[in-house]
Amino acid sequence: MNVVLIGYRGTGKSAVARLVAEATGRSVFGMDDAIARRAGCSISEFVARRGWEAFRDLESEVACEAGGRENTVIDTGGGVVLRPENIAVLKKNGRLVWLRASAEVIAQRIQDTTDRPSLTGAKSFLEEIGEVLLARTPLYQAAADLVVSTEGRTVEEVAHEIAAAYPGPASRD
Repeated sequence: MNVVLIGYRGTGKSAVARLVAEATGRSVFGMDDAIARRAGCSISEFVARRGWEAFRDLESEVACEAGGRENTVIDTGGGVVLRPENIAVLKKNGRLVWLRASAEVIAQRIQDTTDRPSLTGAKSFLEEIGEVLLARTPLYQAAADLVVSTEGRTVEEVAHEIAAAYPGPASRD
């Protein structure tokens, strides 16, 4: 069984994925890394050249690949929930864990990153996060088998909660 981490960027998916994999004896598959490798450039460059629709198509291809893996912690991109087929393929062999945080906390965590293009265009940083979170929250909620808040918690605490909920091959006697 896979453990699939979903949620907005800045909620800790990548860092938590590594620790959950270590604790449960699973491997890690980073969807954004796989997309960038397949695209041959950064996600920002890909979106600038080809647009969001082409990015979402590539993301769906990578979601199919990820969903076919075994005993893996899958670190998804924040928008993977936008296409129901992505969720369906990830749920076939996985449990989806929604890592949550408020728009304000997310903004603090990602304010200095430049690796992702704007999703809404001309909005302020905090307005964009709030708007996108508002639109995606029902999708995250509908997809999630487990919801874990990352606010005011260490990466280790979050990973421990997930590993306890979904122990892997390393935890079996």
